Order: sequence, then structure tokens, then C-alpha cells
Amino acid sequence: MKILHITPSYLPAYSYGGPILSVHSLNKWLVKRGADITVFTTNIDNKGTTNVPLYQKVLIDGVKVWYFPISFRKWKYSFKLHKELAKKAMDFDLIHITSVFLSASTLGAYYSKKFNKPYIISPRGSLMKEPLEMRSSLIKKIYIALIEKRNLLGASAIHFTAEKEKEEYSEAGLDFKSFFVMPNALDSSDLDKYKKTFFRKKFNIPQKKKVILSLGRISWKKGFDTLIPAFAQVLKKEPDSLLVIAGESDQNYKKEVEKIIKENNIFGNVLFTGMLLGEDKAGAFKESDVFVLPTYSENFGMSVIEAMHCKLPVVVSEGVGIGEDIIENNAGIVVKKEESDFSEAIWEVLKNKQFSRKIGLNGYGFVKNKFAPDVLTKEIFYQYEKLIELYSVL
Repeated sequence: MKILHITPSYLPAYSYGGPILSVHSLNKWLVKRGADITVFTTNIDNKGTTNVPLYQKVLIDGVKVWYFPISFRKWKYSFKLHKELAKKAMDFDLIHITSVFLSASTLGAYYSKKFNKPYIISPRGSLMKEPLEMRSSLIKKIYIALIEKRNLLGASAIHFTAEKEKEEYSEAGLDFKSFFVMPNALDSSDLDKYKKTFFRKKFNIPQKKKVILSLGRISWKKGFDTLIPAFAQVLKKEPDSLLVIAGESDQNYKKEVEKIIKENNIFGNVLFTGMLLGEDKAGAFKESDVFVLPTYSENFGMSVIEAMHCKLPVVVSEGVGIGEDIIENNAGIVVKKEESDFSEAIWEVLKNKQFSRKIGLNGYGFVKNKFAPDVLTKEIFYQYEKLIELYSVL
């Protein structure tokens, strides 16, 4: 089984958030299961380009990754990738596209059809309600009508990471030939290998401090307009608390976050760490008191899963795609994206150690049972086989 995965960005472009890790984790485990996986991607990163070899095969955990230079950043288009795709697309059994609104979906769909290959599109939350309505909504709607709708409808299947993502896709008036819902898997090896961490020591955070952790891209979508005022309310009840914001600024949004912090007069109680990787990331999860994500919309929420795996209590908004599963398994607190609801939920975790420990353990069990990579890889392997077999008889 030869699979081509087309995605605009890939490891080590960590600044693009959770999908960078989850897409590679999927490919890595597919290789372990016996699939031959090739990735076509660009060298784009949030603020420039990644330092990767170009025009040659790079093996990462058995995955064959080909990086091509970015030509047009706005559409994440690479002329050299385009040229190579035109030559090599016919050599694969199936093409998996992780992208919408960008060149990857249009090029992948075009060459799949040209060479009669099945293709899957993973929108990764980009076609959910909030992302479609909040920013550049008119441009996105025009783009969908003129270009993306055809790509999506031509796909052999659409891959959703949560039932909520599928529902909002349908509510947007978008159609599909077929679909399947499969969540991201958690490859916990990078978190588990650090038995002892020194996060607080590195960032000079006293042990007595109550650490409220926000880890992910600093983006409008993550709901800092709710988080900052909510934390200001928590601070009145627990003055010895600290909000840690770990992540890179997306489209310079950090300046807006700093403005909200200044308006609430809490600069001395907020720490920006920048993006955390490896031991620092594991330490942040293991040495904090509560993880928070008051997002407008999140198709899945990889950082939420990572926090729960580390037995860190989570407080998230209803915008998180797996919110209903969290409620059903009593694996965290899910509230409306409102200042008062969020501050009360955070305070509940901080003041009640027994409750905090309980939901932390429940979260760990929930993740272990639902997001095991070997089980989920088996499901997508089956989806690949089914589509390849279908096309072989057409």
C-alpha cells in the first residue's frame, strides 16, 4: 500500500500547532503497520522557513518526507512541489490531503482525478462554524464556492477528527461522497520519557504558586479574550497564582493578548515562555495545576489530550470538539466560553484537591482507552484499503 500524504507544513514546523505532531504520528504508526508512506510538503514555517534538506528524501520514523521550497506564502504554494506531484502522483495507491483553502487541496484533488486515484481530505477543523464566520468569512465563502467545494465533493472520503466537526461541516451546507470520524491518536512517548522535569526551576516559578497553563498557538481562536479576564477574577481569590502562556504568536496576536493583560492590570502574574518542546513541554503539563482552553472552535484539541495524559485537570470551552466525551467520562470541566463560567471552573479545580485529583485520573484513563495509536491506526488503515479496493474495480 503506497500512500502519498500532501500537507502544506510538516515537522519541524512546530509553530503551526497540534496538527504538525498528530499528522506525523499518524504516518509513523501507519509505517509500523506496513504502509509505505511518502509526504510532499514545503519548508514553510510561521515566521520564515525551516532548516530542512530540499529536493531529497528525508526519513523520519520510517516516513519518507520530501520538502520543497515555498513559492507563494499566502496560498502555501510551492512550484517545485507542484512539478514533482505532476510527475509522481500516478505512482501511489491513494492520496491523503491535510489542508483546505490552500494549494495542497486543489493540487492534490486535481492530480488524484487526473490519474484516477482515490483521495481523502482532512479539513482539521477549518470548515467548522467559528473559523468560517470569524475571520475573512466572505473571502472563505467565495473560495469555497469557486474552488474548495469541488475538491471536497470529489474526495473519496472526508476525514473528521470529531463528531462535532462533521456536524458543523454539514451545517455549513457542505456535502461529501463518504466520510469517517477518527480522532487523533496520542503518541505519548515524548511526554513519558521525562520521568523528572524541571519546568518550574527553569522559569523560576516557586512551588507554592498555582500554575494555570495555556499551551498552544497564541491565536484569536484560542479565546484569550475570555481567559485573561477570567484569570483576573481567579487572582482575586488566589493571589498566589500564575498564568503561563506557552506558545508562539500567530499573526502577531501576542500584542493583542498583552493589551488585554494590561487592561486587566495583571502583567506581574502572567508568564510568556515561548513555544515549549521536549522536556520543557512535558514539565509544563506535569508541574502545572490546571490546563485551560476557552477556544472559540477546536476540531479536536491535541494539547487537551496531552494535558489529560499527564493527569492535569482540564477546563475547556464547549468549542472543543471532544467536549461531550470529556463530560461523559467526567474527565475535565467543559463550560461556556464566558468569563464568569471559566473563572468559577478554574477556581473549583484550584480550591478542591480531591476533585482536581479525581478528574485528572479520569482524564488519564479516558485518553489511554480512546486515543491509543495502534487501535486508531488500524481504523484508518482499513479506510485506505477499502477505498483502494473500490477504485481498483472501477
